[in-house]
Amino acid sequence: MSEEEELSYSEAIEKAGASISRFPLIPVRGVPLMSYIANNWDSIWAFRPDPSDLLIATYPKAGTTWTQEIVDLLFHNGDAEACKRAPTPVRSPFLEIFSPPPIPSGLDHMKTMDPPRIIKTHLPFQLVPTGFWENKCKVIYVARNAKDNLVSYFYFDCMNLTQPEPGPWEGYLPKFMRGELSWGSWYDHVKGYWMEREKKNILYLFYEDMKENPRREVERIMRYLDLSVSEEVISRIVELTSFKNMKENPMANYSCIPKPVFDQSISPFMRKGEVGDWRNHFTPQQSEMFDQDYEKQMKDVNIPFRDNI
Repeated sequence: MSEEEELSYSEAIEKAGASISRFPLIPVRGVPLMSYIANNWDSIWAFRPDPSDLLIATYPKAGTTWTQEIVDLLFHNGDAEACKRAPTPVRSPFLEIFSPPPIPSGLDHMKTMDPPRIIKTHLPFQLVPTGFWENKCKVIYVARNAKDNLVSYFYFDCMNLTQPEPGPWEGYLPKFMRGELSWGSWYDHVKGYWMEREKKNILYLFYEDMKENPRREVERIMRYLDLSVSEEVISRIVELTSFKNMKENPMANYSCIPKPVFDQSISPFMRKGEVGDWRNHFTPQQSEMFDQDYEKQMKDVNIPFRDNI
C-alpha cells in the first residue's frame, strides 16, 4: 500500500469517528458478532483467498498483533524499516471487519493487495470461510490462557469504543464464561482450532510459550512458513518484537486509530503483555468459581494451557 493509500485509510477512520458507536452484537450461527460484521456476513463467508495467503487466527487479545509483526519481519528478512511501511491493520488486513463508511472493509482492503497476504481473523474455526481449507492455505493459530485472555479483553473492551460496553469487572467475568462477548466463547474458539489442527495443517501456538522462549517460537513459525533466515536475523526479530519495542513502535501499537475509536487514555492497546497478570484482578472466590467452570467446559480436551511460566 502506498503512502497515499495509508494516509487515506487513517483519514477514513478519522472521518468516520463521529459515527462510531458501540455496536450491538448479533448472532451468526450462534456466535455473537458486531452488527456491522453480522450484517455483511454473506460476503465474508464467500471470500476466496489465494492459496499463497496466510491466515493468522486468534481469539481477541491472544497475541494477534505480536504474531503479525513476527510474520511480516520473517517475510522481509528482519528489515525493520520495511515493516514500518504502514501500520499493522494496513499491512495485514482484518478479514471480517466492517465499519461505517468511509472506512474500507477488510474485504475491500484485500482487493488493493497482491497475494501472498497476511490476513488476520478472530473468527472461530466453524466461521472461517471454507476457501481457506479448500485452497490449503497455511494458518497460524495463537491461544492464550483463559484468565489472562479475559483480563486483557476486559481492558480492550473498555478502550475499544466500537464493542459493547463491558460494564464492571464483576459482571464481565461471567459474560466471558458464557461466551457472550464479541466473537463468542473462548472455550469453543481454542477447542475448535485445536481439534482440527492436524487435519488442516494449522500451526497451533501458545502465547505463554512465545513469552517463555520467543526465539524458539519464531523459529517454529519460520519453519512452518518454509522460510530460512540467518541466526542474526532471528535475533533481530526477537528483539524487534519484544513487548517494549512493539509498544513504542507507532506502526504496531495502534496509535494510528483515533481516540473516538480506540481511547488509549482509558487503557493502552498494548497494556502489559504479561503471563499471570490475572492474579491482580481475580479475587480468590472468583478464581475458584472460574476454575470449576473451566474444568467442566474443557473436560473433553487436553490442551496444555499454563497460566504462569
